[in-house]
Amino acid sequence: MLELVMTGLVVCVVVLMAASAYGVLHRQRNGRVRVRGRDGGKRLGAAELGEELGERATLVQFSSAFCAPCRATRRVLGEVAGMVPGVTHVEIDAEDHLDLVRELDILKTPTVLVLDADGRVVRRATGLPRKADVIAALGEAV
Repeated sequence: MLELVMTGLVVCVVVLMAASAYGVLHRQRNGRVRVRGRDGGKRLGAAELGEELGERATLVQFSSAFCAPCRATRRVLGEVAGMVPGVTHVEIDAEDHLDLVRELDILKTPTVLVLDADGRVVRRATGLPRKADVIAALGEAV
């Protein structure tokens, strides 16, 4: 009996440790603006976005209807686009553009792509990005 209790206790401790490690990793990566190797060379234009590219850079946000972080992301990107001349913010409903979502390997919303003036993807963030990170990413795009 004691052996069974100890085995159960060890299993519980291992599961809690694994869940905690996953939580810490997820929290560190969520919203971080980064370069992905698979994005290299991908370009988007007005035909894919439904709007013209920004003169200097474009912030493309993939959202869904019931996504709470998408509303906060919209606010952050709108503020940044208003602060930096020549930068445009474009929001795309992921459900209405499934082909583009698949092509760009968008796995969750919100996902933000930072495009340079030619429409090339230079950075990507999954989750709610910090304003300072978006501004830093724009520094590379412009």
